[in-house]
Amino acid sequence: MATTQPKLAENPADYHRRFNASMVAGGIMLALVVLMALVSVLWTPYDPTKVVAAKLLAPSAQHWLGTDRLGYDVTSVIMSGAQTTLEVGLIAVAVAALIGVPYGIACGMVGSNAGRWLMRWNDVVQAFPPLLLAIIFTAVLGQSTVTAALALGIGASPAFARVARSATLQIMGREFILGARAADRGVLFIAWKHVLPNIRGLIIIQLSVNFAVAVLAEAGLSYLGLGTPAPEPSWGRLLKDSSAVIYSNWFLVLVPGIAIAWTVLAFNLLGDGLRDFLDPRLEGQS
Repeated sequence: MATTQPKLAENPADYHRRFNASMVAGGIMLALVVLMALVSVLWTPYDPTKVVAAKLLAPSAQHWLGTDRLGYDVTSVIMSGAQTTLEVGLIAVAVAALIGVPYGIACGMVGSNAGRWLMRWNDVVQAFPPLLLAIIFTAVLGQSTVTAALALGIGASPAFARVARSATLQIMGREFILGARAADRGVLFIAWKHVLPNIRGLIIIQLSVNFAVAVLAEAGLSYLGLGTPAPEPSWGRLLKDSSAVIYSNWFLVLVPGIAIAWTVLAFNLLGDGLRDFLDPRLEGQS
């Protein structure tokens, strides 16, 4: 007669890791932004790229959040601006990770001394502020959402390289790495099969953190006229246009400001939650 193993009591730590309040809150907040972006692909109250009414109309049944100082429907701009925000964030973190992670792993695998010298190039890239990179890219490639995202991605790649190198150095002395080397496995095989899977948790956390930075940076670049060009919807440009009438129509500044703060907070909460979920030893540390 077959016997069944008694069910082990659930580890409270595992239970806590699955139900991380910060991760859940950040995920819900981010889901609302994504939902708004998806809805705006199919429907917005008005065309967000065209003047649809008189300037500076108050919120009403026709224009839920009113109109801006140019006559654009604010609700439509906010909804479609979520697409721009997520697009910039996705491109920026993808570029940063594709450049920084392989470089950081390579610097970690060649040894601490050689890797330290290789990381000097990382310091050179980091010396260029995102604003300067955005100006250079805009001059060469022209102003566009993709141009701003590329500049932000390249500017963020040193952060990914530092995280990847530090994590790689910590595991290079492990038994499975030494065993793979003893079996004469190639460098690319070890990096792909052994190093990357063991550092992906830190990379995921870095992705969420840098996504928040990219959202905030894109808003800043658009505010300065170096980000998303008109008439494409942009929270940063709406914030810039509204700041000209801040004393008479402060509500127009509040709306894009809340949208930007909401999205940045969502990614920060998600990053904190993922950090605690993937490595409980870091829980509660800032």
